[in-house]
Amino acid sequence: MNSHILKPGCVKECPACPHRHLGYDESLAAKQEWVIKSMREFAPLVDKIRGVSENKLWNYRSKVCLSAEYEDKAWKIGIRRKEQIYAIHDCPVHDTTVNLNIKLLISVLPEKEKFPLAYYMQSGAQLTLVVKCKNLPDLSWLDDKTTKKLKENGIEGLWLHLHPSAGKKVIGKGGWHLIAGKPRSVNTTGLIYGPSSFQQVIPELYSDSLAEAVDFLTPDFNSAVIDLYCGIGASLQQWIKTGSQTIGVELSGEALECASQNAPEADLLRGSCRHRIPQLEEYVQKANSKNKETLMYVNPPRTGLEAEVTEWISKELHPGKIAYLSCSAGTLHRDLKYMQENGLMVKRIIPYDFFPHTLHVEMLALIEKIQ
Repeated sequence: MNSHILKPGCVKECPACPHRHLGYDESLAAKQEWVIKSMREFAPLVDKIRGVSENKLWNYRSKVCLSAEYEDKAWKIGIRRKEQIYAIHDCPVHDTTVNLNIKLLISVLPEKEKFPLAYYMQSGAQLTLVVKCKNLPDLSWLDDKTTKKLKENGIEGLWLHLHPSAGKKVIGKGGWHLIAGKPRSVNTTGLIYGPSSFQQVIPELYSDSLAEAVDFLTPDFNSAVIDLYCGIGASLQQWIKTGSQTIGVELSGEALECASQNAPEADLLRGSCRHRIPQLEEYVQKANSKNKETLMYVNPPRTGLEAEVTEWISKELHPGKIAYLSCSAGTLHRDLKYMQENGLMVKRIIPYDFFPHTLHVEMLALIEKIQ
């Protein structure tokens, strides 16, 4: 048994990292077993899980969404389990900037009546405080000293998000206020992002998954790539580099704005993917008229592909190849089974440990049309 003692700062009751008691080899073996069991009939196609080096297992998480609670005249920021919040102000999984900023804020924020903080959200150098109110709360705490300290701690943009009904749903419509710094930052791979932009927290593994997708899809000047749930454009850049005609679909306005700057050569559509099928069909028709092969890259949320999208891909579009990056074994299995029943063949599944110490596994499924 390759178990190990908890790292300093790790709260025993915190439910976020069930594998933190395991050595890394043990954790990867447990995840591999779980993936094979979850993928059932596709199990023979599953590669060995890919992880990170030992020196990158800790302090890797610079994107967090944590609950906040005011108790005994002090703020607690951490993980909620049922009605209890476990404060994780020194979490060894979090990037050090996260811990530094949490400690700073709990030392300066006023009581709940003046500042009804509900969530702490950090995405790299962009920090958002979600407050449960309609109007701007007391900001007297945000003096020059605090602003300077946040900047020293790596924060480039500080936001308030007013969300009166914050609860299970963290973010509401509107209510965004930049109260210090700038609205956009640039990550380590050169991509522009904002406060709510989704980013993978281990760039090395994500880059590996994109490289595998490129190798499988083999896009070139004779290709037209459809990129669903394209985010801020990391994957769009890959297709453009190969000379492929490229189109992306994304629901988030912020992400799409960033994508337009990160991948200006791509065509972009805003909205849910199922609502953009008519425009995508026009795109494919034009590509077909130029004898371009249709390829797809999809990276949906945990809910997987929308049913209408899966049906369109499988029964009407029939792309030459699909690279499908998934964060849910359940919805991936559902979508792959439907595709394989309707003219597409799963060739390979590569699992990735994008979130060490947790139960989560990302998988890249490589799919092609049955000739």
